[in-house]
Amino acid sequence: MTLAALVVLAALTFLSLWSVWPPAPKGEDAPADQFSAARAFDHVETIGQEVHVAGSKAAGTVRQHIVDTLTGLGLSPEVHEGVGATGALGSTYGLAHVNNVVAVIPGTDSTGRVFMVAHYDSVQVSYGANDDGAGTSTLLETARALTQGEPLRNDIVLVFTDAEEACLCGAEAFVHDDPLAADGGVVLNFEARGASGPAIMFETSRGNAALVDEYAQVPYPVGSSMAVEVYRILPNDTDFTPFREQDRFTGLNSAYIDGSAVYHSPEDRPEYMDKASLQHHGSNALALARSFGNGDVAELAQPSSGDATYFPAPGTLVRYPGWLVWPFAVAAVLAVAAFGVVAVRRGLVARRRLVAALLLGVVPIVAVAVLAQLLWLALVAIRPGYGEMIDPWRPWWFRAGLVLLVATVLLTWYTALRNRVGATALAVGALAWLALLGVVLAALTPGGSYLAALPALAGGLAGIVAVLVRSDTGGLVAHTVAGAIAVVVLAPIVLLFMPALGLATGAAPALFAVLLGMVLLPVLDGAIPRGRGRALPAVVAGAATVVCLGVGLVVDQFDARHPLPTQLMYALDADSGQAWWASQEIEPSTWTSQFVTGHEDLSAKFPMLTADEATGPAEAADLPAPVVGDVTRTGSAVSFTVTPKRAVRLVGLTASGVRTATVEGRDVPVTDGTFDVVFNAPPADGVHVTLTLATADPVEVRVTDGSDGLADLPGFRARPTGVGIEGSHTSELVLVGTTVTL
Repeated sequence: MTLAALVVLAALTFLSLWSVWPPAPKGEDAPADQFSAARAFDHVETIGQEVHVAGSKAAGTVRQHIVDTLTGLGLSPEVHEGVGATGALGSTYGLAHVNNVVAVIPGTDSTGRVFMVAHYDSVQVSYGANDDGAGTSTLLETARALTQGEPLRNDIVLVFTDAEEACLCGAEAFVHDDPLAADGGVVLNFEARGASGPAIMFETSRGNAALVDEYAQVPYPVGSSMAVEVYRILPNDTDFTPFREQDRFTGLNSAYIDGSAVYHSPEDRPEYMDKASLQHHGSNALALARSFGNGDVAELAQPSSGDATYFPAPGTLVRYPGWLVWPFAVAAVLAVAAFGVVAVRRGLVARRRLVAALLLGVVPIVAVAVLAQLLWLALVAIRPGYGEMIDPWRPWWFRAGLVLLVATVLLTWYTALRNRVGATALAVGALAWLALLGVVLAALTPGGSYLAALPALAGGLAGIVAVLVRSDTGGLVAHTVAGAIAVVVLAPIVLLFMPALGLATGAAPALFAVLLGMVLLPVLDGAIPRGRGRALPAVVAGAATVVCLGVGLVVDQFDARHPLPTQLMYALDADSGQAWWASQEIEPSTWTSQFVTGHEDLSAKFPMLTADEATGPAEAADLPAPVVGDVTRTGSAVSFTVTPKRAVRLVGLTASGVRTATVEGRDVPVTDGTFDVVFNAPPADGVHVTLTLATADPVEVRVTDGSDGLADLPGFRARPTGVGIEGSHTSELVLVGTTVTL
């Protein structure tokens, strides 16, 4: 009977995981009104041919491809030029000259606008095939499919933004200036942070209940209210942020996130993309366009009264109102408490042992969290290059090892205590910690409370039934039902959190894996020997852990296709003629160590650097500094233009003693008298600045410009095969700075 229960739970686990896996990609011969990954991938191959950072010629080529494609569909795309400005860079304020591509698919009787958004620029070292060639191609193929079907009721506005990677400035410029955005609407943003995995709806606007109901109707819904809670805590942003921050918009944000080793790196090329992930993105995008396109946008653009709690289950997206979070959390506590009381009264558990089980129930939870992080530290110690990554190139053997490590800890804990404390007491103690966690999450991250509260509630009720029926078969059936609920709730989140946070933060998926195991203990109990062989399951799990980790290290070697990530920059102070190499690597690799030998704080000379970089002396290159001209001073106000004398990606300006500032017509915040901006994709005629100073005294302005590419610098030595460029916004950055007194 136990074997049958385990088979049922194993099958349900497989089904639950399979339900969040991307669908098979559709070919070129797919019906015209359907999304085809093969057709979309044709756009990816065009977009991902070159690095196309904002302001570059290659970005213009991608932009023209978008315009030509939309024109070929009978639409009338326009390029909207402007200046975007955001605080997304932290203490440094970001601006950019942007060229957004905007096209409208008009509705037949529009109740409002549905904005479908993706950015077409890449970071400075990346081909951007996934990020965000995936989103751009999804919109283009979705637009093609929409033109083949029945006209929609509402206007669909396709927004291909510029300079997302720099500062979210294309989206901000659209929200700030574009007349199409003035009345708000529903926003659907499409992103990628990797090269594979399911397309997850990971962020929503506040009051998301009605939006989630719409999303639940897509063919492959994958999303969790816990993911939304986590993302709200993280300091991450996408083009969705400028829309979300305005009350006139509601919306959803989706991305696939596995294969993060390619993220922002030169390996983000078309051949690395999993077309199944592109199909998942596109199938859901097309369904959302049709759903919102025929809905009441005027109503959907208003936040619901609250957020929904939701999670994926085979064939559906389970959801319920947020106001039920606390009732479920409290019910879980009461059910587990009742399980303990009934067990004590029926003589199955002594009070002393129940108290011991409650105290000991926290041990596996803490142990797996600690060991998961120690596992990552061990992998980094063995292979230091992992320290620059959140996940290895080929992570699946390591992920299996992490799950087996959780099983080893849980089985060791259970077999060591079962005879001394009792199986029933341990079950109550384990569920008590789930119930407590459900309450804590209800208070801190309400959308994540279901992960602990629902399994605890099911386990507590199953325990009560098992005690009252006094039948081994009846008890096993009850615990199997509870285990099934726990599998549906927790197994997908373990799978989704692994790529979301990476092995570098393996404690999170390990925590949810051990919670699942703790609910399954009453079912597993029948399969664990009680005599001399009781340690065998833990030993087998431990041995399997070691095997998986060993195979992972053998399989995941750095090579030409999966290189070791390295990060290097160059900084030249034009005033003194001094130059430095700088690196943000935590532990500089052998290759990087040729250039950086110590730590010198360069942040005063180069505000785009921090005090933490490893540095080393470099030979001064023959690079001209940016020029400050057209200076006009009237009282405390000074206007000037910064003009780079070489091809650059950005211009940085810093000054103290400033009251107000305007850059290219946009007001810029000043913090404690300090003006600190980075302007991306600077215009050919320079960046125009006006400062109002605190006094009439002269002011020193530190001016820096930045280009990309180290190959032509004196003293640079090329990376050997198997050593690559780390995906970041600063890899290969070449800074030239000068101080000007105005």
